[in-house]
Amino acid sequence: MLYSVFMLALRSVRRNLLRSFLTILGIVIGVSAVITMVTLGNGATQAIKTQISGLGTNLLLVMPGQRVPGGGGGGGGVPQFTEADAEAIASQIGGVAAVAPQGRASVTVVANGRNWATSVTGSTNDWFATGNWKLASGRIFADEDQRAGSAVCIIGETVRRELFGGTGSGAVGQTGLGQPLRIKQFSCEVIGILAAKGQGGMGDQDDAVIVPLHTLQRRVTGTRKVSTLAVSMQDGADSTPLKASLRQLMRERRKLAEGDDDNFNIFDTQQLAETLSSTMGVLTTLLGAVAAVSLLVGGIGIMNIMLVSVTERTREIGLRLAVGALENEVLLQFLIEAVVLSALGGLVGILIATAASWGLSGVMDVPYAFDPAINLLSLVFSAFIGVLFGYFPARRAARMDPIEALRHE
Repeated sequence: MLYSVFMLALRSVRRNLLRSFLTILGIVIGVSAVITMVTLGNGATQAIKTQISGLGTNLLLVMPGQRVPGGGGGGGGVPQFTEADAEAIASQIGGVAAVAPQGRASVTVVANGRNWATSVTGSTNDWFATGNWKLASGRIFADEDQRAGSAVCIIGETVRRELFGGTGSGAVGQTGLGQPLRIKQFSCEVIGILAAKGQGGMGDQDDAVIVPLHTLQRRVTGTRKVSTLAVSMQDGADSTPLKASLRQLMRERRKLAEGDDDNFNIFDTQQLAETLSSTMGVLTTLLGAVAAVSLLVGGIGIMNIMLVSVTERTREIGLRLAVGALENEVLLQFLIEAVVLSALGGLVGILIATAASWGLSGVMDVPYAFDPAINLLSLVFSAFIGVLFGYFPARRAARMDPIEALRHE
């Protein structure tokens, strides 16, 4: 009996293809909107996690923060850090794997008859450990390079490509390794090429030139100060007590009184990643909920069309009831019609959403995060919409008086 009722429902849907398509349009739009929003939201969340993890794992960034009183506008009165601060952190705080003092300046570099505007970073070899940087070729700084502030540098893939061209492999001249690179008024030798990382939370991570910290201080900035302390924690270290110890140490070294506000900030990249991921999750849920409203609109459309269908087929219903069809069979027939329509709309919506999500992921430069759960949930929910909004028209058809139905014109 169930099979025959199902075939009757399919025959009815096939009989009015255009009307059936217009009926399921709301479901199609609703399902595709929900899946697309959730998929893109998940992809954006993954992209944020990847970009932040590119900064380094278990990483704390200590930066100058609040402007001290009387320091003038724009944060000019905030004192910078020194190498001694980095040494104190490494020696006095447990759970620290590496500390890299960093200075940075925007410069134009010249090599191979080309020039490129980039940033030059001065630091120690700990910079490579704190930022999870690997070398594609060449070497890191020797101890003598760091002590003497030698004219050597390591460049990122973007700088290598813009100045030396090529593919980064093959002849030395093609990679830039061993070639001279002019930074402002001095020339340095390229001793290493960083492995590519791609885009990050602060732009192109490969667009960088790295020199020994003393080289930057003597030849570029002219100051012994550093702007950032990158603190890498040991695996398994608890960041909460470590940050508390770090804060206390920096307050002591910067001679802050008990009532003074911190004039520095400590950023935990792991917590930042979790916070941003949580925020993106909330936004994704909100967008999905807004898109799901169109599913309800589609359900109302199904109910309207089913009511029209019941009115048009009054004589057919009366004839079926008159020859012995049970009310439950008529109810089931119209209910199946509504479920078939809504489930078909759900399937079409999933196909459209898959194509749209894949295409928009490429445009937005975020990974395509296929989620089978949201696809299955959307299909089940669309079928539930058919049951919910198809029940009233089906019950109306099942409760018709056969005699009155046969008299209907």
